[in-house]
Amino acid sequence: MSESIDHSGVVEKIEGETVFVRITQRSACSGCHAQSICSASEQKDKIIEVTDRTGLFHVNEPVVICGQSSLGLQAVLLAFVLPLVIVVAAIAVGTGLRWDETTSGLTGLALLLPYYGLLYILRDKLKRRFIFTLKKLN
Repeated sequence: MSESIDHSGVVEKIEGETVFVRITQRSACSGCHAQSICSASEQKDKIIEVTDRTGLFHVNEPVVICGQSSLGLQAVLLAFVLPLVIVVAAIAVGTGLRWDETTSGLTGLALLLPYYGLLYILRDKLKRRFIFTLKKLN
């Protein structure tokens, strides 16, 4: 497994030490020759903030964003696995307390609000943990 995850992108703007890079996220089938007539292929543009103190990058310059592969696994854990565990646990507890399925399910979903609220509150701490670097595209 690769040590880093790389995405090519273009520098959108630079504000102080923060470089905003636009990357295009494509679905797995977007490389198919039939993508123009297929409704399954999709792509989204995302803006990634990268701290850079070198001053080597310029607006509209093609770059590569690099992140450790372990960060990707941590992001999946925080964004998908833990919320799933919260919902399933709430349903299991609700079933154990003999709640009806609707109440158990809605309780599980309601518990996601404080979870994602906590992630939002901790976003600055998470930004310091999820560090990306920039490389010039050759």
